Amino acid sequence: MSITIPKVTSPLKKLSNPVPAWMARSREKWVSWVLVTIVIVYVGLLIVAPLGALTLGAFEQGVGAIFESFNQPFVLISFWNTLWISLVVVVVHAIFGTIVSWVFVRHRFPGRGLINGLIDMPFAVSPVVAGYMLLLLFGRNGLFGPLVEATGMRVAFAFPGMVLATLFVTMPFMIRELVPVLEAFDTRQEKAAATLGASSWQTFWRVTFPALRWGLIYGITLTFARALGEFGAVLVIGGAAQGSLMTTTLFIYHALEERQYIAAYSAALALGLFSLILVLGSDWLRSRKH
Repeated sequence: MSITIPKVTSPLKKLSNPVPAWMARSREKWVSWVLVTIVIVYVGLLIVAPLGALTLGAFEQGVGAIFESFNQPFVLISFWNTLWISLVVVVVHAIFGTIVSWVFVRHRFPGRGLINGLIDMPFAVSPVVAGYMLLLLFGRNGLFGPLVEATGMRVAFAFPGMVLATLFVTMPFMIRELVPVLEAFDTRQEKAAATLGASSWQTFWRVTFPALRWGLIYGITLTFARALGEFGAVLVIGGAAQGSLMTTTLFIYHALEERQYIAAYSAALALGLFSLILVLGSDWLRSRKH
């Protein structure tokens, strides 16, 4: 009878020495700096460099030339038209965007997924195409052309068409800001308010609306900033409007065509700075919230 003696195995020896801790920290630090550099270069090339070039172009002939350019005919009118259209768009989206967001979160219905996808269409469709679609609807030979002529109200090549075009391109911002807020909102607070005798209207204003206010503020800010800079859709449906129908972006377009570069750069810089202030203000409010 043979006796089997088990083999005693020794622990495996490591083939290589571990990386020293200081070397690992140094490597992580270098990787971090490389990633940060990539981010800075990426943002710098796409945002900071164009803004810098625009600023240099506006101040090429001094501050006096900038103020002189704002005294040109229709410059202030174009700023007012842009502001007016943007305010109308913000009010409409604040009302109907809230309703759409509420229905999407609180109700399930056939075709919900399709409508949810259609809301993001302005992100995928070119503004020029959007303006052309509106022209096919409300133009002289458009689908709703006879109805427009019967009412005597102009849509294409007029302010109503510009408002509709801007409404289209800015549609997703309010909804996409409010939907996550509503999804995260605890409905037990609303049920408790209803149990205490509050009406649906009182529950909305005193319980739901305070929880929505930050999402509403962000949505309004993004919608307003996007509406200020809309060009392609407004250009098509407005028919490259000139004179009292011009928006600021259309004024910049015509000024560049006429080689009035200082006027174009100055108007673009003013519009860009205003949009930048809106976005930075929204980020500041967000940081204060958290």
